[in-house]
Amino acid sequence: MKLVRDHIPEIIEEDGKWCLTRTVCDIDEHMIFLKQKIIEETEEFIAEPCYEEAADMLEVIRAFCELYDLQFDLVVNAADMKKKTHGGFTRGIILQKVGNE
Repeated sequence: MKLVRDHIPEIIEEDGKWCLTRTVCDIDEHMIFLKQKIIEETEEFIAEPCYEEAADMLEVIRAFCELYDLQFDLVVNAADMKKKTHGGFTRGIILQKVGNE
């Protein structure tokens, strides 16, 4: 049992198969399945980095934003601003320790 994209049941049926589905009971259950899904999609991306797998991760993030009533474009803008002020994660910097002189 896993969360799938909204049109997957129709795609399965168009392929001549059948499937049994249900809808999440509430926002809490939806969050549980989304958390599992982001892990699944991230693992798939790591195993096979490609546009399709990256898009799947992005779609899970979009669903999280919708459930938390966050506008996705504002999240993207916030990410861009944070990258400008704090940088990204592309250089692989590991913080090992912070001290006071």
